[in-house]
Amino acid sequence: MAGKDYYEILGVSKGADADEIKSAYRRLAKKYHPDLNKTPEAAEKFKEINEAYEVLGDEKKRANYDQFGSADGPQFQGGASGFGDFFEGAGGFGGFSDIFSDIFSAFGGAGGARGSRVQQRGDDINIAMRLSFDEAIFGVEKQISFNRVETCQKCGGTGAKNGKEFSTCPDCKGVGRVRIQQNTMFGTTIRETVCPKCGGSGKIIKERCEECGGKGCKRVPAQVRVKVPAGIDNGQTIRMRGEGNGPAGQGIAGDLNIKVTVAQHPIFKRVGTDLLFDLYVPFTTCLLGGKVDIPLTKGIKTIDLEPGTLNGTVMRVKGKGVKVLNRDAYGDILVTIKTEIPRNLARKGKDLLRQLDDKFDEDDFPKTKEFNSRIKNL
Repeated sequence: MAGKDYYEILGVSKGADADEIKSAYRRLAKKYHPDLNKTPEAAEKFKEINEAYEVLGDEKKRANYDQFGSADGPQFQGGASGFGDFFEGAGGFGGFSDIFSDIFSAFGGAGGARGSRVQQRGDDINIAMRLSFDEAIFGVEKQISFNRVETCQKCGGTGAKNGKEFSTCPDCKGVGRVRIQQNTMFGTTIRETVCPKCGGSGKIIKERCEECGGKGCKRVPAQVRVKVPAGIDNGQTIRMRGEGNGPAGQGIAGDLNIKVTVAQHPIFKRVGTDLLFDLYVPFTTCLLGGKVDIPLTKGIKTIDLEPGTLNGTVMRVKGKGVKVLNRDAYGDILVTIKTEIPRNLARKGKDLLRQLDDKFDEDDFPKTKEFNSRIKNL
């Protein structure tokens, strides 16, 4: 072991604590384990990493290494200990067995118990649905047509003629998965994988189904009624469980995912559950006050505009916006008042406005007066 920098091998500093060393070892062990990394240098690198952790993972050996450059202290005479001692070490870190268990469980390896055959799941189907503005805010029920893979009814998904012309796979005993044991220089490893003989079906087909050609499924036209909830927004997705593609054989169907696109409204702009729009009002109505009509999602509401309403004033009509999804609540309608000044005034109109202008003095326009005062003080 002498002459190697174990801290450098694990990529940690000499002041690293036990958790840092353990974390570095886990990461590198996963990266270079020969069963997971098939590069030529992986085995040697993995051996080197284990050697470093055998020392730095043991409090006494690490102290000897830091002081004497050897895990065995000043009397050290030989090379590295055998692998039997190696796997018994690092007691202060919970042992290597725990770490290897973590590594292989992450890859579906030897840690899992062998049970019944894993149930297959069909693929999801992703389609688009276009809604009008009203359909989105009020909700609608639609029937959609598409193609999907379904389990063959003639063979019941077995792929065998009449659903009977098959036998149980002799290699996996009908489970669909087998365990493979490998002996390496680091010990025996066991991993579970899809049975290569039956492809995971657990069956050996003697005679194929004529309807599906032995696949256990086929593509067919399908129709589904979709209940679109009130308040759905542009870009949201409706998920229909089990309405997607069936599995290639026996199992459960995937989901149908319907992405919604909502057409724009000629007046309203939607922000969440609120509806916004600009209301253009003659300047005389803003000045003197009066009644204005506010469009709603259904019908029109007449409101009184206060005299002297300024351009840009925002008025809120509560509870008349979009329904909150899956709740008995609604957003608001926000109206921004836009004062409109007449264009192309006739001569008579201009004369009347000049007469009106003469009736005002500076105090009738306090903001203008304040601004002009600031200009004079610059």
